[in-house]
Amino acid sequence: MHIPRGTEDLLPEATEKWQVIENTLRKLSEKYHYKEIRTPMFERTELFQRGVGDTTDIVQKEMYTFEDRGGRSLTLRPEGTASVARSYVQHKMHGLPEQPTKLYYIGPMFRYERPQQGRTRQFTQFGIEAIGSDNPAIDAEVLAFAMECYEAFGLKSLKLVINSLGDHESRQNHRKALIEHFQPHQEELCQDCQVRLEKNPLRLLDCKVDQDHPAMKTAPSILDYLNEYSSNYFESVKKHLDAMGISYTVDENLVRGLDYYTQTAFEIMSEADGFGSITTLSGGGRYNGLIEDLGGPETSGIGFALSIERLLMALEAEKLSLETNAGIDCYIVSIGEEVTFTATELTHQLRQQGIRADRDYLNKKMKAQFKAAERANAKFVVILGENEMNEGKAQVKELATGEQTTVPLNEIATYIGGK
Repeated sequence: MHIPRGTEDLLPEATEKWQVIENTLRKLSEKYHYKEIRTPMFERTELFQRGVGDTTDIVQKEMYTFEDRGGRSLTLRPEGTASVARSYVQHKMHGLPEQPTKLYYIGPMFRYERPQQGRTRQFTQFGIEAIGSDNPAIDAEVLAFAMECYEAFGLKSLKLVINSLGDHESRQNHRKALIEHFQPHQEELCQDCQVRLEKNPLRLLDCKVDQDHPAMKTAPSILDYLNEYSSNYFESVKKHLDAMGISYTVDENLVRGLDYYTQTAFEIMSEADGFGSITTLSGGGRYNGLIEDLGGPETSGIGFALSIERLLMALEAEKLSLETNAGIDCYIVSIGEEVTFTATELTHQLRQQGIRADRDYLNKKMKAQFKAAERANAKFVVILGENEMNEGKAQVKELATGEQTTVPLNEIATYIGGK
C-alpha cells in the first residue's frame, strides 16, 4: 500500500525541519503584528469559482471538487486567500476597531497538477493577508515581510520582482489593447489562450505554452495604460521600498495566476545555481474588489503566500542547514529487572520537571542501551542499577565530556538543568 501520487510522508527527521520553519514564520508574524486564522480545508466550490476566477488554470484544471452526501459541491482549498476573505466577510471583521485586519495562516492546499520537484498535489502554504487599507505603505510592508521570510533562514540568492496591474479602469483599457494585439495571432495560440483571449486576455501573458511566441514579446504593457491614480500608487509603493532599502526589479509582464489581483503584484525568485527551472518561491499582490465580490463591503486587501516545500528547496540549493532541537536531555540506562519500576518512576518524575527523558523498553544489555542513548542524541545518561536504587542514587554521565557523577535521585533534574 502506497500514498497517493503527488503526496508525501514527512518522517520525524523532516518534520523537525518543518517545525523550525513554522516556528520562525510564526515569530515573524508576531513581529509584524499578524494574528493566526485557521479556515476549513474544504469550502463551497462557488467560493473559488468567484474568488479565484473561472478562467484560471486552478479552477478549470486543478481543483479537487466533489459532491457530499447532500449533493453540495465542495472543493479542497487550492489556495488560502479566498478562504480568508470569505471568513473576513462572514464574521464581519471590517467592524473590528483594529484596522487593517492583519492575518496569517499555515496549512495544506490541494491542486491536481503534474507532480514534479517542488510541486506536489498536497502542499503547505504560509500566507498573510492585510485587509482594510489601500495605503501603499501596507503594500511595501507585505513585500518586506515576504522577503524576510527567506532572509530569516540565511537565503541570499533572492530577487523581488514587482508590477502594477492597475485599477479597474486601467485594466479595461489594457484589456482592449491586448485583444487588438493578439487577435491577428489567435489561431497560432494554444487552445487555452484562444479561449482566454475573449474571456481574460491578461491570462495570455502568464501562459507557459505560448511564452516564446513573438507576439508575447511585443504585447502592450500594462504600465502604459495605468491611469494617474494607479501610476501614482505604484510609484509610492516603490518609494516605500526604497525607504526600507529593499531592492526590486519591475517586470511589466508579471501578472500572477489569479483573477482577483489588482494594483501591486509581486513574486520572489531564487537565483541560486541548481535550484531548478521553476524559480518562483512565492508571490502575491493586492486584491481590491475580492471582499465585495464575496458579499462584503468595498474593502481593499493585499497578501502573499509561500510554499514551505519550495523554501526547503531554496535552502538546499544554497547549501544552508536548519538548526533543529533534536535530541533529549537524558536517557535512563537500567540494569536488572529489579530496577525497572524505579526507572519508570524516575523517567516520569524527570519529565514532570521539564527534562526531556527516555528509557529502554526492549530489555537491552547495558552496552546496547548506551548505543540507544547516543542515537537519541542524549546529553546525559543516567545509570541505574540495583545498588544505586537501594542507595537512592544514580550515576549521571555527560556524554560529550565523559564526566560521571553520583547524584541523588531527587536531585537529578536540578543537576542536568544546571549543566
